[in-house]
Amino acid sequence: MNRLFPSIPLVAEEDSSFLRSTNLVGAVVDVVANKATFRDEVTEDSVLKAIDRGGKDAYNFGPNPATYWVLDPIDGTRGFVKGVEALYVVALALVVEGQIVLGVMGCPNWDEDYFVNCVTGVQETGNNFSRSGMIMVSHVGCGTWKQRLSDRLAIELSQSWTRCSVDGCQVLKEARFCTPESQKWESFPLSSSFNAKTDSEKIGNGDILLVPACCGSLCKYMMVASGRASVFLLRATTRKVMKKISGYAPAWDHAVGIICVHEAGGKVHIKV
Repeated sequence: MNRLFPSIPLVAEEDSSFLRSTNLVGAVVDVVANKATFRDEVTEDSVLKAIDRGGKDAYNFGPNPATYWVLDPIDGTRGFVKGVEALYVVALALVVEGQIVLGVMGCPNWDEDYFVNCVTGVQETGNNFSRSGMIMVSHVGCGTWKQRLSDRLAIELSQSWTRCSVDGCQVLKEARFCTPESQKWESFPLSSSFNAKTDSEKIGNGDILLVPACCGSLCKYMMVASGRASVFLLRATTRKVMKKISGYAPAWDHAVGIICVHEAGGKVHIKV
């Protein structure tokens, strides 16, 4: 990104301070060198500088709405540590003069059949996205699109993208809810009126369907934007959770999710 867009600053969650204080720098450099696609030599200095490009002190924003990238290299860190089945997300958004205009999310372990089963209780076969990971792309005015990660090398990429839309549910009791793994249903105001069930065949009066999904926030935005969930609820326990950058765009773990849901026909409401 620095090569292609050197004038656009980057806002990210981490800098290299932790790496510099440990003996992990060499291991990280080796991994980057092994996976890098550009031809220039990968050195310890170049890797640390790249990480620091998104650090909190890397760029001073003025009072006016700014243009910058927002990067979350791993949303759902606890899930990433868990291993193969965790729904962690790599996310990138572009904010132009304070407005989110572009978003890209990749979830390597996305399993479409898992969400189908959660909602219907029936195993679907022949689903093109099953167990193949997913990448989701959104641009303001152009909609939200998804593609399985295993198709990323297809010759005709335009033929393998599917447009996303929210599920269009209009009745609360028919909606499919998802919440953060760290927040129980009982902590939400709706719990005083509805009980949460995870079995779609056992939903009765006064119940709602809660679709289980682990880890960070962005996989829940993917679920809503792709129509696999109707509502994502997140309680802002502190102002830091939903802190705003440059007066408008939410933090790295929400910006890309917001544009993906908006362009898929949904709405995001933030109240702190």
